[in-house]
Amino acid sequence: MKKFIGTVLAVAALGWPSPARAQPVDAETQVRQAVQSFYTAFNTPDGFEHAADFATDDWNHINPFGGRTNGRAAVLQEVLQVHRTFLKGVSDTVTKIDVRMATPDVGVATVASDLGPYTTPDGVNHKSAHQIRTFVVVKRAGRWLIMQDQNTFVTGQP
Repeated sequence: MKKFIGTVLAVAALGWPSPARAQPVDAETQVRQAVQSFYTAFNTPDGFEHAADFATDDWNHINPFGGRTNGRAAVLQEVLQVHRTFLKGVSDTVTKIDVRMATPDVGVATVASDLGPYTTPDGVNHKSAHQIRTFVVVKRAGRWLIMQDQNTFVTGQP
């Protein structure tokens, strides 16, 4: 009986766990959410116009052809240009996301995805492509944001 009364008093003092109470979202989940925001933008017309919601001001982007663009404004100019031309209406579907936490404020996400068919400006038709993209996601001012990404076409497995 003493044990029961002690348990009741402890619950009363600490509060009963309630499903209505919001549980804190762990860092890995927040890294995944930032990365998923990128793919939502990719698959939404003009979605990259909202990149400030998921990318840092100093976002560094390396495209699958090896081009490197620094700074969110410059990256946006590049990605909006390609998404309004040869990638217009093309979707990129995530097939797997792995997240590793480098520090409590830095996560690295490796994403496998399938890009739909498209035709490059040189007239070459590309069937769907498999890609691997690596994201560095950092916590700044309490928000998880993409600081860097690199996209690679997968041409074959060794």
